[in-house]
Amino acid sequence: MLQRSARRPQFFYTTAPLPCPYLAGRTERKVVTELSGADAEALHDRLSRAGFRRSHNIAYSPVCPGCQACIPIRIDARAFEPDKTQRRVARANAGVVSAEMPPRATAEQFALFNRYQKARHADGDMAAMGFYDYRAMVEDTPISSSVVEMRDDTDKLLGACLTDRLSDGLSAVYSFYETDDDRRSFGTYIVLWLVQRARELGLPYVYLGYWVPESRKMAYKARFRPSEVLMGGAWRVLTDAAAPAPVGAAMTTSVEV
Repeated sequence: MLQRSARRPQFFYTTAPLPCPYLAGRTERKVVTELSGADAEALHDRLSRAGFRRSHNIAYSPVCPGCQACIPIRIDARAFEPDKTQRRVARANAGVVSAEMPPRATAEQFALFNRYQKARHADGDMAAMGFYDYRAMVEDTPISSSVVEMRDDTDKLLGACLTDRLSDGLSAVYSFYETDDDRRSFGTYIVLWLVQRARELGLPYVYLGYWVPESRKMAYKARFRPSEVLMGGAWRVLTDAAAPAPVGAAMTTSVEV
């Protein structure tokens, strides 16, 4: 008797070209697919290991013509050792209390998100987001997600990170924080917290999205060592010899779903 697979086909689409948000004068295109149904979690796992990222219920990966400057990067949480600067950041935030909350948007989160966008990304599309846009970003998730809230001893919200749970790690979808105290280096602290949390959960990796060596805003991701980058279809240990990587030497995405 002939048996047919119950798995539905997974369709991938290429977006129209848009200006690159990281490198001036370049064009961005993405390959995207929907995350839905009973297989969404497993599909998201496989795609994350292949260098995809999530936004709402969509997984995407850059396929920009003539450019491979966006390099998927993940921290080896089990082997990670903070450097001198990162240890200082940890001490500066020793009193911060963190909690993993359900993926539900709040007015308090949005107010912080809005301040962060105006301070750090005033010329970006996200600076124009209203509360309902923010709520969609947080709540439109078909997989296991949380919002990590970080507060001081007065219960003031200092930072937050929309985080996905994978079978092999935590994925930092988007983080935002107060920017008026540079001594805290809160963006770095959020990553350090995720590494520690991954260790507590027995998960080997923290996925940071795309490392863009030529972009000042995205180059910081290579400071967390040891890390691995997806190059030539395989995850490889990031070495000083590979940083920064030349354009065209980044990744080749291949995924079976």
